Amino acid sequence: MKVDNELITNTLKVLADSFQKFLYEDDEFFLENMKSKNLAGDDVSRYQHWEWTQGVGLYGLLQLFEETGNQNYYDFLDKFYDKEISLGLPAKNINTTAPLLTLSFLLKEKENAEYRKVCHEWAEAIMKDFVRTKEGGFTHRTSDSENNEELWDDTLFMTVMFLASMGEIEDNDEYREEARYQFLLHIKYLTDRKTGLLFHGWTFNGNHNFAEALWGRGNCWFTMAIPEYLSIADVKGADRRFLIGALERQVEALEKYQDESGMWHTLVDDPTSYVETSATCGFAYGILKSVRMGLIDPKYKEVGLKALDAVLSNIAEDGTVNQVSYGTPMGRESKDFYKTIEIKPMPYGQALAMLFLLEALKA
Repeated sequence: MKVDNELITNTLKVLADSFQKFLYEDDEFFLENMKSKNLAGDDVSRYQHWEWTQGVGLYGLLQLFEETGNQNYYDFLDKFYDKEISLGLPAKNINTTAPLLTLSFLLKEKENAEYRKVCHEWAEAIMKDFVRTKEGGFTHRTSDSENNEELWDDTLFMTVMFLASMGEIEDNDEYREEARYQFLLHIKYLTDRKTGLLFHGWTFNGNHNFAEALWGRGNCWFTMAIPEYLSIADVKGADRRFLIGALERQVEALEKYQDESGMWHTLVDDPTSYVETSATCGFAYGILKSVRMGLIDPKYKEVGLKALDAVLSNIAEDGTVNQVSYGTPMGRESKDFYKTIEIKPMPYGQALAMLFLLEALKA
């Protein structure tokens, strides 16, 4: 497949230029919900621009800085974190940890005592204070939901990646081992053995996978997390083989269920559910990066690049990434729940598109 590098480069610039608008656009539904369901009872305004949606978005911009060396992107990130830290960060949970991944990478670029202090404090809280499930998994406790005894696939990218990064920054074997264990435990309970894809969640209260939904964006966090994790941490031996094996099985299924358009459906195995851009970008990014790193068969490069035209067609001239599903809680009773999730531009849609396009350039 021929890749139009000039078109991709221009689109990346448009995405970056429009990113601030989406990063600072208030999620009115979430903020209204938090007025009555804020578990920590702290100032709701602290969550306004510090949640998982922003966290994934910031990571996309960070990758753009690292690939282009454009100092403007670094300066934007620096100012964002300075401002949010000075205002006061929200209570610590799985989703509010997400912005810390990018912050830890900024530490690798340039030492900053305040950033280091914040990152260390949150890493220690993850280890000592975060609620655990049976077998020591990180309960997917969010800002507005306890989710007791529940493992979600989102957790790997939102929290475990940051802990792995801090394990390397602080040369801390406890962090390293905990991150590795969480990956293995989540794979154990979330993998659908019939397809190799991942269920959205698992609960030890009843020991089941809820509606057994093979949700798109939840799966893409895994496709992305494995190569990201293996690029951060020096994982060897049986653990590395186990992680790559799980990734290979998932990618085999993704090739099977990819829509003719190149997109993937919001329920990966259900062609009656709508195609969804953020999951598509995450899948394609993870696949292409895994091929580049030599983790999976090079033949899968064509699977990742097949999504390119469809994704580009969903990016408007003003940088809006369309056909992105809104934040999705657990479908506890019916898979049809996922088909009803609103389609709405979100910061993570922008970020995942940037990540995919950056990797497509390398391909």
